[in-house]
Amino acid sequence: MKKILERSFMLGLERITFDPSIMAGQACIRGMRIPVSLVVNLVAHGKPREEILEEYPDLEAEDIRQSLLYAAWLTQERVYPFKSA
Repeated sequence: MKKILERSFMLGLERITFDPSIMAGQACIRGMRIPVSLVVNLVAHGKPREEILEEYPDLEAEDIRQSLLYAAWLTQERVYPFKSA
C-alpha cells in the first residue's frame, strides 16, 4: 500500500489518497468517501463531467482528471514470456 501511495504522489496525483479508515483503504479523492473507482465508472458509462460535478458538489474537475490518470497508470500492464519446464 505504501508503494502505491508513493507512486501516485510521484506521478503528481496528490488528490488520490489511501486511508485504511476510509472506504477500507480504497483509492479515494482527497480523503473523502468518494472512491476513484466511482468516478472512473461514471466517466466510463458516459456521464458528462458537468453532471458528475453537479451530482457530487465536493468534487472538482481536477479530481476527475487525476482519477482517470490514476486508472490509466494502473492499466500499464506488461506481459513477460516464460518457458515452462
